[in-house]
Amino acid sequence: MSSSTVITNIATLITNDPSLSDTDALGTVRNAAVVLEGDRVAWTGEASKAPATDNRVDAGGRAVIPGFVDSHSHLVFAGDRTEEFHARMSGRPYGAGGIRTTVAATRAATDAELEANLTRYLREALRQGTTTFETKSGYGLTVEDEARALRIAAAHTDEVTFLGAHVVPPEFAEDPAAYVALVTGEMLDACAPHARWIDVFCEKGAFDGDQARAILTAGRARGLRPRVHANQLTYGPGVQLAVELDAASADHCTHLTDADVDALAQGGTVATLLPGAEFSTRAQWPDARRLLDASATVALSTDCNPGSSFTSSMPFCLALAVRDMGMTPDEALWSATAGGARALRRDDVGRLAPGAYADLAVLDAPSHVHLAYRPGVPLVTEVWHRGVRVN
Repeated sequence: MSSSTVITNIATLITNDPSLSDTDALGTVRNAAVVLEGDRVAWTGEASKAPATDNRVDAGGRAVIPGFVDSHSHLVFAGDRTEEFHARMSGRPYGAGGIRTTVAATRAATDAELEANLTRYLREALRQGTTTFETKSGYGLTVEDEARALRIAAAHTDEVTFLGAHVVPPEFAEDPAAYVALVTGEMLDACAPHARWIDVFCEKGAFDGDQARAILTAGRARGLRPRVHANQLTYGPGVQLAVELDAASADHCTHLTDADVDALAQGGTVATLLPGAEFSTRAQWPDARRLLDASATVALSTDCNPGSSFTSSMPFCLALAVRDMGMTPDEALWSATAGGARALRRDDVGRLAPGAYADLAVLDAPSHVHLAYRPGVPLVTEVWHRGVRVN
């Protein structure tokens, strides 16, 4: 039988369960406790009302939040793009073509090297409070390399995305239609058993709207649920396509028309914003305030990848969203936890309510507001994953 543990003496507990609070959507409970039983949350509320448990942990007057849900990352890769970053910070603009540099390094790497790299960044993210993550293929772009990337990723998370349609690889530069046929045919056959999602980079320099629709439709026919890299570099059809196909998320959403915002507000597709990419490319910030005021659902994620957003830190992205994207600290935290869960169509993560996974982070601060108030400071002092303290 599993034992029960109460974490008590919590200054502020963020549950993301609005029924527990009369004052905010975060379901904030003050002077709180949370009871864990096995890998699930069994109870949350005021510490004075906590039930008896087998074990007791004193949070020391700190804040406790749900573990971050990072719903967009690219962690199966090899190589380094320091020179590209240096050049970009020296004035060269960002474009989609740099992905091919990582493709060459990833193809040359062994399975062991790719997995070691993946687990390194997962440990790094976990230390910073990320307890659920999605990651993609997309740096192999051959049948064999895409399938092995997904096999490696699937050993570490259920949220695995087939992104064979990241860019057209050099060997298909003169015949992109043939590459689309490969992605929707033999490559999809090899990759579908290892993935939950299918994604496409719908952007100038990558795949146009018709190509993206064909790829996502083929994936959906094989049981993969769609996601879309949409409207990052320019205005384009990505957001509208995502909503049309009931994609779980449209990711980036930097360049939006009023029609795009309306579509996101009225549909079931989450707008996943990736401020690390704008930080690392000196690009225009997504307008989170515009989306929130239209009642669209917003998630925050790292987009951790070696080219355009080489950060695994959700706290850093949260601080950027508050400082530069018009979000309040409450909105940013919700988007980095419950919003990420919505982007993965999950209700068992991103919140601390009975029945949810016991994934949480203890902050060395009395309030979650310190995540934006003290940017760059390692405030996550303790992480629990599936009911087990991992650091």
